Amino acid sequence: MYARHVTLQLKRGIHRDFPRIMDQELLPLLRKQKGFVHELVFLAPNQIEAVAISLWEEQEHADKFNREVYPEIVKILQKYTEGTPMVKNFDLQFATVPTFQSFVKAMAV
Repeated sequence: MYARHVTLQLKRGIHRDFPRIMDQELLPLLRKQKGFVHELVFLAPNQIEAVAISLWEEQEHADKFNREVYPEIVKILQKYTEGTPMVKNFDLQFATVPTFQSFVKAMAV
């Protein structure tokens, strides 16, 4: 399993609308992508920093998303964020959530 970690600086007051924005504007695009598994979104106590982690079956799927769809996501996010989102990529090495454990075990073989 592969993960994309995106850090966002939200505009003030957007935190209340961010779940709706994710659900109605961003997740439909992600769900259409081959290999997309899950999205996790965290909001910092200051309510202006958010972290979104998308999980992918394989790096190739995440790379294709990054090339073909992520620029559209960035355009949507420009209405709600300050600055440029920071993206980091990771291989999943360990998981305690049963759904993800199967991916980790498959990668270890």
